[in-house]
Amino acid sequence: MSIPLPFRKPSARDRARQEWIDDRRREARIVVADVVNHSDHLIRLACNVLVQHGETPEEREDARILLVVLDAKSPGRVERHRPEREDHK
Repeated sequence: MSIPLPFRKPSARDRARQEWIDDRRREARIVVADVVNHSDHLIRLACNVLVQHGETPEEREDARILLVVLDAKSPGRVERHRPEREDHK
């Protein structure tokens, strides 16, 4: 049985993972802050990072809303990637 998280010291692996996430979050914020100069694909990646790893609920929600805006901007993209339904006749 392992020791619960609040009571054990973070391992080198845990620290390295957290540093990696912090770096990706910083890069995602840079992309989102300058959406005009980045592709929709890169913005989507950045938003997905922030939706999962944003520090505050507001940051996560803002990234989710930006994803909705991007989907509305290119409505054909959603249908292209949606699996075919079997009830079409």
